[in-house]
Amino acid sequence: MNFIRIHDVLLHYRLAGPVGAPGLVLVNSLGTDARIWDGVIDQLSGDFRILSYDKRGHGLSDSPPGDYSLDDHLRDLEGLLAHIGFERLALGGVSIGGLISQGFALKHPERLNALVLCDTAAKVGDDAMWNARADTVLTKGLGAIADAVMERWFSPGFRQHEPAALAGWKNLFLRTDPAGYAATCATLRDTDLRDSIGAIATPTLVVAGAEDGSTPVELVRSCADAIPGARFEILPGAGHIPSIEQPEQLAALMRQFLKEAING
Repeated sequence: MNFIRIHDVLLHYRLAGPVGAPGLVLVNSLGTDARIWDGVIDQLSGDFRILSYDKRGHGLSDSPPGDYSLDDHLRDLEGLLAHIGFERLALGGVSIGGLISQGFALKHPERLNALVLCDTAAKVGDDAMWNARADTVLTKGLGAIADAVMERWFSPGFRQHEPAALAGWKNLFLRTDPAGYAATCATLRDTDLRDSIGAIATPTLVVAGAEDGSTPVELVRSCADAIPGARFEILPGAGHIPSIEQPEQLAALMRQFLKEAING
C-alpha cells in the first residue's frame, strides 16, 4: 500500500499499469474508496498507468477536521500528481469524484488530455439536503442511511441478483468515517459549477447509469450539454456507480474515447 502526506493530510493511493504508459487518474464517490474502480482498472491497466486514491475523509486516507471545500480536494490531487510525476493525464471521476474532476479541468486545462465524468453534474442536490444528510450521519451514524443509499446506488437487478456483492458494498459504505463523510457532504453543498463548466475545452465523455437513483440521467445529461463537444452515453442496467455494476462496458467506452482523445 502506498501513502503520502499532502499538506499534512495522509492520502492512500494505488498505481497499476506499465510505467511510461499514458496516465489515467480515477476519483471515487461519496462513501466509497478507490476499490470501486477495480473492475475498470483490470480492463485498462494494460494500456494506461492508472492512479486511484482514497480522497480525504474516505478509505485509508485521513479525515481532517472541518468542512472540506472543492479547493481542498484539488490541492490533494495536485499534490498526489506532483508526487507521482504525472504532468499530463486523463482524469475520470464518479459523483463527487466527477465534480472534483470538473474543478481540475477548469483550473488546469493545460494538463488534461481527456475527461471522463460518470454519474455527476455541475451541481448536485441543495443546501438543505446535504445539511440534513451530514446531521443524520453525525448523530445517528451511517447505518441510518445505508439502505436508502444502496437503493440509490444500485439498480434493482443488481440488488435482486447480487445479494452478497450488495452486502459487501454496504459494508464498505458503513466503514466510512462519519466525520469524513459529513465533511464531504459540505463539498457537495457548497460547490456549484453550473456557470463555469461551459469553459471546459478538454475532450469530455459523460456517462450516466440508466438506473441511477442519486444523479438521474437527465441531471447527468445537463452536465454533458453544458460542456462544449462533450459525448454523452447511457449505460443500461447500471445505477450510480457503473464501475461496480458494468465495469467491462464502462471500460470499453473509456478505452475508445481515450484512444481518440489522446492519439487523435
